[in-house]
Amino acid sequence: MPDILFRDAIKLGLQEALDNDPSVFIMGEDIGAYGGAYAVTDGLLDQYGPERIKDTPISEATFIGAGIGAAIAGLRPVIELMSISFSLVGFDQIVNMAANIRYMSGGQVNVPMVLRAPTGAGVQLAATHSQSFETWLCEVPGLKCVCPSTPYDALGLIRSAIKDDNPVFVAEPAMLYSKKGEIPNEYYEVPIGKANVIKSGSDVSLFSYGHGIKIISETANYLEKNGINAELVDLRSLNPIDTITISNSVRKTNRVVLVDTARKTGGVMSEVASLITENSVDWLDGPIVTVGSDNVPWPYNHDLEKKAFVDVQSVVKAFEKGYGV
Repeated sequence: MPDILFRDAIKLGLQEALDNDPSVFIMGEDIGAYGGAYAVTDGLLDQYGPERIKDTPISEATFIGAGIGAAIAGLRPVIELMSISFSLVGFDQIVNMAANIRYMSGGQVNVPMVLRAPTGAGVQLAATHSQSFETWLCEVPGLKCVCPSTPYDALGLIRSAIKDDNPVFVAEPAMLYSKKGEIPNEYYEVPIGKANVIKSGSDVSLFSYGHGIKIISETANYLEKNGINAELVDLRSLNPIDTITISNSVRKTNRVVLVDTARKTGGVMSEVASLITENSVDWLDGPIVTVGSDNVPWPYNHDLEKKAFVDVQSVVKAFEKGYGV
């Protein structure tokens, strides 16, 4: 099982799609000669040419709309945004158009389109380039939303997303692009809508997604030294969300900590907490503990950004306070 960078796992999935399906093309800002903001599309313009790799102006609403039209016409566009923060400019196209067209046409028209974007803080890009709008987009009916945490999941999810007949938003944590991980030589896909139990445990369930998986993994190591066996669950898919795996884990351990690297208020974990309350509250031995980053605009200063960002210490502190450990 070879090691591969997170960004190269995504690139491999894109190359496979371009090689195997002539209806697939990629469109976005600086994805051609420049190679993409995070080098995911580096070299693809030379390999596939401008008909398949299309640089666009800085006009998200326009090229997302063009992608929707192309998808309706039978192509499978992959749209890259420089940052998920810039999705705000195209929200009308994403939310009102791409997500609703299948429903509003009575199932007659599909929009098989993938939107990809770096997400999250931690790389000193300041307030307007560090948002985590997967927390908004995963609320939209008709739009699937995923966020991988490893190269394995990045490749498996991009394969599934490109094949899906619905619009899929792939939120790619900016802090993970340079991280390595193993992928098998054999072909595989990661199904959209299925969470991953990374580690089985008996004393507490730690939930997160994306870059948060690194944080809960380190938290589990700390807790283990203190005799607490934590179960780790990676949501992976934010819409649809895997309510069965969530409920099974909570009912197994009877304690739960929800960790979101985005700001705590209005994050994905607020919805997970609601689901647990509805489905598994009688199984809990204490409160649902939620942890997230501070509710402030993201600072540019490295020390201030780090202070605002959720970390292992804040997760452990919240767990100990919630369960009197």
